[in-house]
Amino acid sequence: MPRSSRSPGDPGALLEDVAHNPRPRRIAQRGRNTSRMAEDTSPNMTWFTCFACSLRTQAQQVLFNTCRCKLLCQKLMEKTGILLLCAFGFWMFSIHLPSKMKVWQVSAPRLTGLTLTSQYHLHSSIHSHQIGGEIQDLRGSMNQLIAKLQEMEAMSDEQKMAQKIMKMIHGDYIEKPDFALKSIGASIDFEHTSATYNHEKAHSYWNWIQLWNYAQPPDVILEPNMTPGNCWAFEGDRGQVTIQLAQKVYLSNLTLQHIPKTISLSGSLDTAPKDFVIYGMEGSPKEEVFLGAFQFQPENIIQMFPLQNQPARAFGAVKVKISSNWGNPGFTCLYRVRVHGSVAPPREQPHQNPYPERD
Repeated sequence: MPRSSRSPGDPGALLEDVAHNPRPRRIAQRGRNTSRMAEDTSPNMTWFTCFACSLRTQAQQVLFNTCRCKLLCQKLMEKTGILLLCAFGFWMFSIHLPSKMKVWQVSAPRLTGLTLTSQYHLHSSIHSHQIGGEIQDLRGSMNQLIAKLQEMEAMSDEQKMAQKIMKMIHGDYIEKPDFALKSIGASIDFEHTSATYNHEKAHSYWNWIQLWNYAQPPDVILEPNMTPGNCWAFEGDRGQVTIQLAQKVYLSNLTLQHIPKTISLSGSLDTAPKDFVIYGMEGSPKEEVFLGAFQFQPENIIQMFPLQNQPARAFGAVKVKISSNWGNPGFTCLYRVRVHGSVAPPREQPHQNPYPERD
């Protein structure tokens, strides 16, 4: 079929194409029908949407209420469980309590039924048992003491002497306060003290290098350690030591101590001091006050010397000036020095008349 010579934009050509082709006409009609249906159904769709939204809201509220009910049920179950446990415990207690009450009721009359006499006998029997146990303990301790005394009696004279010597070494039977103890604050005044004796045997060497010195310092005489060799040595037989006391003291006595000959390593006491003088020192520069001259006998390992001059004044330092020893020309050993006195001034004794009046 020959094509039309009219242009596509001509309306007449469009009508002619529609007349010759019936399919585009149906399509156009369907489009018109669809638009009409959409216009007709738009109100119905709006109503359906609102109904669906309301259903969804109600369903959410129902679910929320259901969750709250579940939580309430859980809490109620927990409370119910606690109540059940409490009820069970109360029930068990009510079952066992009457039996205990019966036991108490049975035992109470027994206790209350005792007369005063029986109670007194009961207490006296208990007290007698306690006293009997204490008596047995005392008997045991007395037996131990008796056994020790028998052992001491069975010892030989040499063992007794050795024990006595050890007691003299370690014991302190000078029952007077010592103001020259290092532990309470006493010290050595090195400015007014002789130099320490340095011997080759008192040094330790390694390849001609001196490692340490075994010589004891002067403050060893202020300590109670009386083992052999634990002494302060100075060269020759003349020397001095000045002790700074812990506090000012009204001096009364001075004690020297040396080791006994039985435990001396050399077997002799030639290093012990012999003649010495005591001075009280006070002030700056220190004033020396003569207090007495004495002689130490090494056979008596502990000797206390009452001061010959006891001025009514307190001293803060004491000088011990040694002028000789018992025969050793090399050095002199001083083991321990004690200073006795009182912090308060001594009481003045009333003067006694050597010629009492006759009646």
